[in-house]
Amino acid sequence: MRLEPIEYARKIVDVAWDKQATDILLLDIRNIAVFTDFFVIMTVDNSRLMDALQQDLVGAVEQDGGKLHHLEGTVEAGWILVDFGDVIVHLFAPE
Repeated sequence: MRLEPIEYARKIVDVAWDKQATDILLLDIRNIAVFTDFFVIMTVDNSRLMDALQQDLVGAVEQDGGKLHHLEGTVEAGWILVDFGDVIVHLFAPE
């Protein structure tokens, strides 16, 4: 069963919180953007955690029928963008 975009966004926030991401922000941009419904933005304290969190997010969304559309950035660059279509996740290093 595929979840609604808001349910995916909330699940992503929950996974990020459980994995100790900080500054987690869920933005509803349905009324101002046509390319996605939600942004989830967070800070991840170290590169090992960033890599693990990105993998956990993909696994959690795919477990509920969602699909990874695109992945950009690298741990070494200090940012990763995870695009699930209706929800786009931004992981940033503290810098």
